[in-house]
Amino acid sequence: MKAISLFFVLAISILSSPQQGKVYGAKPGSVGLMDASKIETAMGNKTRVSATIKGKVIKVIKEKGGWFDMDAGKGKVISAHFKDYNVNLPMDLKGRSVVIEGTVSKQFTADDSQHLAGSGKQHGANANPKQKLSFEVTGLMVEN
Repeated sequence: MKAISLFFVLAISILSSPQQGKVYGAKPGSVGLMDASKIETAMGNKTRVSATIKGKVIKVIKEKGGWFDMDAGKGKVISAHFKDYNVNLPMDLKGRSVVIEGTVSKQFTADDSQHLAGSGKQHGANANPKQKLSFEVTGLMVEN
């Protein structure tokens, strides 16, 4: 009797956690797959690029809409969310390796001289290296 109840508890725990190969949204492709720590370098001066990256989920912020943070190496964080708000991510995705596909963009800070807008002074948006990268996810696949 104990063996049967132990079996059911084990089976339920395995089925409730994200499984290897589990896909949320559209299945990400493997063309151009790169490590999350290399995406900012690969972007260069571009503000937005389509990419497929592999990395580790730091934490799931909000299940509905699939909001989560991903480790980008060297203390940087990629703030990600699904393009399709109907995607629900499990909270126990934390610490798992995933492959995500979508559009990554740099967050910008405004020029501090906004009161001179329209005066002929050239304004530019400068990337703040301490800011997070933002990733709009179309598909996620759990690796391990």
